Amino acid sequence: MAVILVDMDDVLAQFEAGFLDIWRRLYPDLPYIPLPQRDVFGIEKQYPPEFREKIRAIFRTPGFFLNLEPVPGGPEALRQMLDQGHQVFICTAPMVECVSCSMEKFQWTERHLGHDFLKRLTIASDKTLVRGDFLIDDRPEVTGSMAPVWEHVVFDCAYNRSQITKRRLAFWPDWRRILGL
Repeated sequence: MAVILVDMDDVLAQFEAGFLDIWRRLYPDLPYIPLPQRDVFGIEKQYPPEFREKIRAIFRTPGFFLNLEPVPGGPEALRQMLDQGHQVFICTAPMVECVSCSMEKFQWTERHLGHDFLKRLTIASDKTLVRGDFLIDDRPEVTGSMAPVWEHVVFDCAYNRSQITKRRLAFWPDWRRILGL
């Protein structure tokens, strides 16, 4: 059986879609980038610098992380992995400039995966310190202070399509085939 680490933002929770919904509601007259046109990891990197504080304010808003919608099929796939005997852990990084981020990630996990899944939540700024066989993450490159012991499987998003050297999980029902489990 495998140890499977699963990122939260844009893998289990619709981070970019949640941001875009709030952005368009708060700033209907400002330009926005539709999700299929996002081509770089990190929202702030693709918007003009003068929008940076508005973007950060959205992330820092209490309830932002808690109220993100689940990625379709994500919670069900984690339950299937557990049912098949795999060790499954959420491995997510905190947004350090958002004081409520980590607590809301715990609350989101309980809301969408249940109380028992809280013991499977790891919040780590450096994911290379966490052991596992696979890390399913939308970040095109996951780096840190150690050589990772897991294989990085890229969870498909428009902004990571240039990463072509790694396995890619495009939608959750395909997890068994992509991981070879």
